[in-house]
Amino acid sequence: MTVTDARLSSVGTDPLAGRVIPHRIDVRQSISHTSTMAQRGLLKLRHNPQHLFDVIALPVVFAVMFSAIFGGAIAGSVGAYLPTLIPGVMVQVAIAASVTTGVQLREDMNKGVFDRFRSLPIARIAPLAGSLLADVVRYAVATAMTVVVGLAMGYRPGSVAGLLFACVLVVAVAFSLSWIFALMGVLMDKASTVQGVSMLVLMPLTFMSNALVPVSTMPGWMQAFANVNPVSHLVSAVRELADDGTFGTQIGWSLLGAATVLAVFVPLTLRVYMHRA
Repeated sequence: MTVTDARLSSVGTDPLAGRVIPHRIDVRQSISHTSTMAQRGLLKLRHNPQHLFDVIALPVVFAVMFSAIFGGAIAGSVGAYLPTLIPGVMVQVAIAASVTTGVQLREDMNKGVFDRFRSLPIARIAPLAGSLLADVVRYAVATAMTVVVGLAMGYRPGSVAGLLFACVLVVAVAFSLSWIFALMGVLMDKASTVQGVSMLVLMPLTFMSNALVPVSTMPGWMQAFANVNPVSHLVSAVRELADDGTFGTQIGWSLLGAATVLAVFVPLTLRVYMHRA
């Protein structure tokens, strides 16, 4: 058998059109390909630890700065403010880290990395999903750093198990949101544009919420927005878990929101990526 015959026999032929067609990639192979791409992303972090600088520095800066600014005014002291602040900073930092996912994706696409991936016999979703899965490490580092800084400042959660579950919840929601910023990375032509537009969307969501201050202190129109803001629901869920160890309705809303984002933006991002590529 010649090399050409071997290739034809391995991929199959279309008897009607007489053209070569690849076998369909099943779910197991798609998971394997995605895992391989995720390992590639982890290797990038290993060889370039500078990608972790923001998720290490931001928790320190946010916790120290906001506690000094708002602690006395809102709670009377920094120590009394920490149960309100640390869950809010945890959510803010993790969501901010998900923006970097779209920026790095755009940079890789501009370098032609994903064009080379498309020429390989792998699942179409593998390059995107693998890249986003690798960034889960960044969200985990951001969440852990926030907890460590909070503990160093005197924060004491009411439930250790609840705090751990809250960290997992934040990482899961940040991963789902990363698909929104990944779509921006696919649609826009420059990494700087992705960064600017993402932050423009992110700033109102994170600061017009209950992450740092009570909603009751805001103007009426801002209270209406903060009460329906998904970030407020996530922060409330984290506080319920970390402070009381209770599983309230806010957790359900946060998980439902994350699942909805994945159901909408995973196929949409993949479709736009294949079209533009």
